Amino acid sequence: MTKADIADIIHDRIGLSKKDSMELLESMLEHIKCELAKGEDVKLSGFGHFMVRQKSERRGRNPKTGEEIMITPRQVVTFRASQLLRDRLPEGEL
Repeated sequence: MTKADIADIIHDRIGLSKKDSMELLESMLEHIKCELAKGEDVKLSGFGHFMVRQKSERRGRNPKTGEEIMITPRQVVTFRASQLLRDRLPEGEL
């Protein structure tokens, strides 16, 4: 599913124009990105929880050369599906 597909669903169900539906979706995603960039978690009831997690420095290996390298510490976004979402998925999907 793409952003365009979601905007079409908003257009069909709410009746906003396609342009307004896309702007609404873009605005919502921008707010989520801003909160995650600030290090805040984003919880969407009935859907899931986006969290910013700190990964520490670790050793890795270049798959082409086999050379060992140090991977720098960084932040990553993780997602944990809500129980309601997990219950709707086939067994073992998440």
